[in-house]
Amino acid sequence: MPTVIGVRFRDAGRRLYVNPHDLQVNEGDAVIISTNRGLEYATVCERARDLPDTLLPSPLLSVQRLATTADLERIQANRDKEAQAFAICKERILAHKLDMKLVSVEYTFDNAKLIACFTSGGRVDFRALVKDLAGIFKTRIELKQIGVRDEARLIGGMGSCGRALCCSSFLADFQPVSIRMAKEQSLSLNPTKISGVCGRLMCCLKYEQEQYEKSRKRLPRQGKEVITPEGRGTVTQVNALLETVTVRITKGETAEMYSFTADQVQRVNPPAPRHPEKGKQGQAAAAEPPVVSEDEEEFLGTPETPGLDFED
Repeated sequence: MPTVIGVRFRDAGRRLYVNPHDLQVNEGDAVIISTNRGLEYATVCERARDLPDTLLPSPLLSVQRLATTADLERIQANRDKEAQAFAICKERILAHKLDMKLVSVEYTFDNAKLIACFTSGGRVDFRALVKDLAGIFKTRIELKQIGVRDEARLIGGMGSCGRALCCSSFLADFQPVSIRMAKEQSLSLNPTKISGVCGRLMCCLKYEQEQYEKSRKRLPRQGKEVITPEGRGTVTQVNALLETVTVRITKGETAEMYSFTADQVQRVNPPAPRHPEKGKQGQAAAAEPPVVSEDEEEFLGTPETPGLDFED
């Protein structure tokens, strides 16, 4: 297994594993990496570790050297140029009357390319804009259409929890999130309460979903009849995290509420094991495509549209 380190090209960028060769680097060190775009500046976010080839990108990028003071000064100069380029790009977008929102502008480390990211409700013909910007900056221009989740990652901000956005602080990749997760976690289905600043379902719905799925298999559903040490009753509340249920048991003319663990309750009508149907009906059922309800629809960011390069 090759020895690799984890790096990020931007503070909110995704983690990428690269080959450090014989360099001794620590977390937080700045390094220069050779990529298909040329030399790039990156920050080490994970120390050296051994990983199998199946978990590594192909081809595996390599670290050329540690960043020097001159490299840091160059990065700062690029940041200053990016602020000016952002204002110019925004002005040219308005001049071309294009339906697009500029999110970020980034220079590559060697200034060989200017990358501008934007969002839009649909596809945009920006070929005239690319030629215009190439004539102004005298370098290669790449425009990339990104989704709303990527926009939140680049801009950053604070979530409803009061902490920095997960996507801009530690999340390496976006995971599929569905409204069914909110239902299984007994959360409010009010969009304003389960949506992030990007307008999509919050990424944190995914964090505890695996535990909820395991607990749901062991616990009866709300409204089902169960047999408990105190007698037969009806489930009124399910706590998937504690794996407990609240049961209403009627004794005479009064009803009392009891709390039991998953091992203390027994379902009156346990679910029957699933067996594949045989014969023609089974074949027809297998041939019929599965129906995905609207509740199970995944809410993902809009996929990136390939950028367009132009060299003056």
